[in-house]
Amino acid sequence: MKYNKLGDSGIKVSEICLGSMTWGTQNSEIEGHAQMDLSIERGVNFIDTAEMYPVNPITAQGAGRTEEIIGTWLKSRKNRDKVIIATKIVGRGSNTIRDGSGATRQSIKIAVEDSLKRLQTDYIDLYQIHWPNRNSYHFRQSWNYNPAKKQNINETSDYIYEALEAFQRMIEAGKIRTIGLSNESCWGTAKFLEIASANDLPRVVSIQNEYNLLDRKYDLDLAELTANEKVGLLAFSPLAAGILSGKYQGDKTPPGSRRNFSKDLGGRYTPEVIPVIDEYLQVARKHGLDCCQMAIAFCLGRPFMTSAIIGATKIEDLKVCIDSAGISLSREVLKDIAAVHRRSPNPMG
Repeated sequence: MKYNKLGDSGIKVSEICLGSMTWGTQNSEIEGHAQMDLSIERGVNFIDTAEMYPVNPITAQGAGRTEEIIGTWLKSRKNRDKVIIATKIVGRGSNTIRDGSGATRQSIKIAVEDSLKRLQTDYIDLYQIHWPNRNSYHFRQSWNYNPAKKQNINETSDYIYEALEAFQRMIEAGKIRTIGLSNESCWGTAKFLEIASANDLPRVVSIQNEYNLLDRKYDLDLAELTANEKVGLLAFSPLAAGILSGKYQGDKTPPGSRRNFSKDLGGRYTPEVIPVIDEYLQVARKHGLDCCQMAIAFCLGRPFMTSAIIGATKIEDLKVCIDSAGISLSREVLKDIAAVHRRSPNPMG
């Protein structure tokens, strides 16, 4: 397992990060503990969660349950110093938490304190804003994205300053160590860096955005910005919600899979995507590779990658994903992947 520096923080995280969003709905507490045990045994030191987890489905009653499961594991294993924990505060509009107020000076303090209690720890290593308070193109909104909609620069700058100031207080109190963004744009990330620099406030060390063979918007402006500003990418959905495993091809819905909760997998599984998946499956078969491992290994090989966040409901699938860390794709494989990408650059939008 390779370990990468988290931005310029000095914290080193495993190139594979264990995602947790199914714990509490699709997975039980016992299964969540087993996944963490296996991951630690195999060199993973990084676990990502959020105050709104579990998902599938998202409910007000379930919010925070995943953090509680991590908390009981930390308490029983007594290994807090060996694990890097990342969690998130929701952005504006999630009515399941604090009536959709998003990340504000007041809500950041409340959210941090609540997460600490559920996690049964004194500090959070990486604290992230789950999505922007403003309009965003993430979560399949790029097809109708209007960058000028409700995009008041002064209001956004005030919000960013307020959030960074709140984070500074949490850092000074020893409750969080570093901060990051999630589902952010190039402009939004640049504003966070600019305002932090101008006011001697904490710099973001990471950005957690979707990145996989079917969604590579990050390759361009965001990659340039974050590579030069030492902001590491934490790629979520490296398998595109399991699509790249091929298990949904033929319109299948395996028992216990995410498709039981979301037929189109959050807008990812569409008629336009299906033939592209077939092409990537063919590349994997041609080179004798497991398609899941090929997809994750591709992510790990990107020059801007800090860690790829994997998740699985079955322990056997988790083992396969973790073992991707030991795979290096040949030039021939990368050439074939590039050919598919050139024909279908970003089919999921």
